[in-house]
Amino acid sequence: MTATRSYLILHGWQNHRPEAHWQHWLADRLTERGHRVTYPQLPDPDEPHLEAWLGELEAHLAGLGEGERVVVAHSLAVVLWLHAVARGLPGPATVDRVLLVAPPSDTFMSGHREVLGSFLPTPVEGLALPAPTRLVAGDEDPYCPEGAQKAYGDPLGLTAEILPGAAHLDLDAGYGSWPSVLEWCLDAGAEFGARPGR
Repeated sequence: MTATRSYLILHGWQNHRPEAHWQHWLADRLTERGHRVTYPQLPDPDEPHLEAWLGELEAHLAGLGEGERVVVAHSLAVVLWLHAVARGLPGPATVDRVLLVAPPSDTFMSGHREVLGSFLPTPVEGLALPAPTRLVAGDEDPYCPEGAQKAYGDPLGLTAEILPGAAHLDLDAGYGSWPSVLEWCLDAGAEFGARPGR
């Protein structure tokens, strides 16, 4: 048995943590292996507000246990994480590594400003990330029409790992399970791949 890790899994806009989603699948697989997993329902996922989500994030970060601490953020939770970093919320000792998956771009969020306006603009320029971070996205993601490399990778100094046919890496794209994200959670050096059958 490897040393126990703590995982914080953060969902995005309109996500009510359906059991079929890869994040739920991931939480179950990690729990089965004896790791500590926190997969909270963030407040008002259909009409989210940045300050409320930041408060929840701060509380859950404070509750991470001993050992390696890993954050997995999908969609709007990526934007949440970057706002937290910009405010100095997750200090360098808070987490050990971070996975950012399929972030929505400001262009997309601006089209839904009445609901997502509190998250705009996303702080990316000159932002120093506090922990080793990987950025994974699908090609032709409707939530990020510019592409993840242009919208996030370039300003953050990251190389986006683009998965063919993965779109927004959500249930609509067939991501009810995603073995390579589990592999990365267990081994930071693991390579990402599209879900089998994609």
